[in-house]
Amino acid sequence: MTDTPSLRTALRAGGVLLSALWSSTGTDEHRRRRAMGLGLIGVVAAGGAAVAYAAVDGKPAMPADRAAIELVVRDYILNHPEIIPEAIDRLKAKQIAAKIEEHRSELESPYKGAWEGAEHPRVTLVAFMDYACGYCRASLPDLARLVKDNPDLRIVYRELPIITNDSVGAAKVSLLAAETGKFMSFHRAMYEAGDVAPGAVIKAAERAGLDTGKAKAALKAPGADAQIIENVRLAQALGAEGTPLFVLGDEMFTGAVGYDALKAAVDKVRNKG
Repeated sequence: MTDTPSLRTALRAGGVLLSALWSSTGTDEHRRRRAMGLGLIGVVAAGGAAVAYAAVDGKPAMPADRAAIELVVRDYILNHPEIIPEAIDRLKAKQIAAKIEEHRSELESPYKGAWEGAEHPRVTLVAFMDYACGYCRASLPDLARLVKDNPDLRIVYRELPIITNDSVGAAKVSLLAAETGKFMSFHRAMYEAGDVAPGAVIKAAERAGLDTGKAKAALKAPGADAQIIENVRLAQALGAEGTPLFVLGDEMFTGAVGYDALKAAVDKVRNKG
C-alpha cells in the first residue's frame, strides 16, 4: 500500500475515533461495528487516501475506493446517528485528561496551608473557587462530607476570583490566611458571611483569628497576587468555564455537581491506584 502523508493522516484520524469508541459498553460484536464505523468516518473526514483497509475478525478486508467508503459511512451514520455526539464527548474527555496530566503537579501542589484533609493523600481533589460564587457556597457541605468519608482524600483550594472586583480582595486575604495556618477558618467564615465587600472580608478575617492590620493591608494591596495569577493561568489551561471547578484524577467538573458525582470520581481514582 502506498504510504502518503494524506493516507497517514486519514488513518491516524480513524484510529483516534476507533480507539475512543472501542471501549464503549455492549457486546464485542457491537463494539467492533461501532469502532469500524467511526474509523471509517475518521478516514473520510480527514480527506483520506483512495484506499482504506479494515481488519474484521483478524482477516483483512478488500480495499475500497473513496466513493464506497463514503457510502458505507453515510449508511452507518443514518443507522447509528447517536455515535457522533458520543465520539465528540469521548474525544473531549481525552483532551481534558491530557491537559490535566500536563499540569497535574502544579494543580495538586497547594499554596501554603490552602488545603484540608489527608496530610499524605492517596486521592487529591483540586477546587477552584470564588467567594462571590453561590454554587461554591452550595458545594461546601458536599466537600466537608467527602473529607469526612474519605480519610485518604486531600482537597487543594485555589482562589479564582472572577465574579466581582471585590472577589480579588477576598482572595488576597485568603492567601494570607493560608500563609498563617488559618485558611479553613477564613474559608468557612467568608462563605458564612455570603458577602465579599471589604467590610465583610475584614469581619471574616477577625472571626478566623487573622491579624486585622495585615488583612487590611492585603485587601488594599494593588494589583493581583502572583498566586492568583498562577491560578488563573491554570484554569485557562484547563479551559475553565466558571466556578466551582473541580479536578479529580483525569476528570473535570464545573458547577455544584453534588456529592455523588464527586464521590464516584474519588472512588475511581482510588481504585485506579
